[in-house]
Amino acid sequence: MSEASRQAVPDGLTLITGGARSGKSALAQRIGEAWPKQVFFYATATAGDDDMAKRIEKHRLSRPQSWSTIESPLEALSDLRETPEGALVIFDCLTMWVANHLLGGVKSEEIEQATAALVELFVSRESPTIVVTNDVGLGIVPDNELARRYRDTLGRVNQVVAESATMTLFASCGKVTRLENFEDVL
Repeated sequence: MSEASRQAVPDGLTLITGGARSGKSALAQRIGEAWPKQVFFYATATAGDDDMAKRIEKHRLSRPQSWSTIESPLEALSDLRETPEGALVIFDCLTMWVANHLLGGVKSEEIEQATAALVELFVSRESPTIVVTNDVGLGIVPDNELARRYRDTLGRVNQVVAESATMTLFASCGKVTRLENFEDVL
């Protein structure tokens, strides 16, 4: 691997956020492909219908066969603890993980507590961790309580992860912008 390729893999915890179809997962995959060792891909989506099953299958087929894929719609913390040191982790995505918990009746406060435990694990790893999430707060205010609770919970979860990330990237239209901390701007 060239030094230029090695530099493409950020150290620590990287959060990639943005809207739907913005290039987040493609960027995470490119980072994973640049990692010279094992890659563990934690997938949180579940196939609730034929369209989603096709999307999941398309994502599976796009990943290198040498990667280990773990389907982890709910039990991410216990699954992630089994990841060998030296392996890069791609967690794709927080968006579905939060939705799975909310739809399962888990309270927002409990999801935020579980997120703090996830972040603790992410930052304690020696190898890089790439977390993908959507920014769903850029649109209109949802017209129902569940959608508003989802938007608000995911927004808080994203902030918890971003606070501990060594790098936070915003993807849009297949391009990326590095996000800065408030303290670094103001």
